[in-house]
Amino acid sequence: MPDGGAAAARPVLLLHGFASSSQLNWQNSGWISTLTAAGRTVITVDLPGHGRSAAPADPDVYRPSRIRADLLQLLTDAGVLPLADDNPASGVDVIGYSLGSRLAWELGATQPELVHRMVLGGPGSDDPLADFDLAGARASLAGREETADGATAELLRMAKAVPGNDMSALLAMVEAIKEEPFVPTDAVPRMPLLLVAGDLDTFAAGAPELAELSGQAELLLLPGRTHANAVTSRTFKQAAVTFLG
Repeated sequence: MPDGGAAAARPVLLLHGFASSSQLNWQNSGWISTLTAAGRTVITVDLPGHGRSAAPADPDVYRPSRIRADLLQLLTDAGVLPLADDNPASGVDVIGYSLGSRLAWELGATQPELVHRMVLGGPGSDDPLADFDLAGARASLAGREETADGATAELLRMAKAVPGNDMSALLAMVEAIKEEPFVPTDAVPRMPLLLVAGDLDTFAAGAPELAELSGQAELLLLPGRTHANAVTSRTFKQAAVTFLG
């Protein structure tokens, strides 16, 4: 949904991470207030099975390709126009975090006529959700045993830490992502990118590879920040506002 901002400024689409929501990722951490104070219109969305969005049983709803199609419809409904040199309000800038960065990468690569610039937080060249140990996660949720996979255990811990998370819907998304894993070389966005990650973020260890693949990316590492808390960084917000201009 659009949130305030100046009519002459290009809107900013915010894409949250796995097991999070627009409220947690962007509202509570001060991103929306920072962007609107900078004169930007903000478009937020909760991914399927997250936040206030529905959690349908249809597995196709959770496919990244389906989500990108839904995002394109969202932008159309919000009145986003194709980029035009004589219209500074045309197109859209995108800020994604974690899974949102993966979706943004693919959206920018497939919709270059709409996407102007992107800020990708916590990005990686690997896909932790594609490697997610579903059987181990289900066993852990059933109280039988903990998964031996460290990345799965950390993602599961983060998901369970959010009150109200629908674990069945989140696992349905994991299953869909396993069928459409992130392969960044398949389609590379050619607009300017800012990649931001905590220097302690193991999920974003491949961020330099994405920067090299892009050829138009700046890389910012946040000292002492992890995947869980980089998004709250004031330095991150300031860098994003400056980069998007």
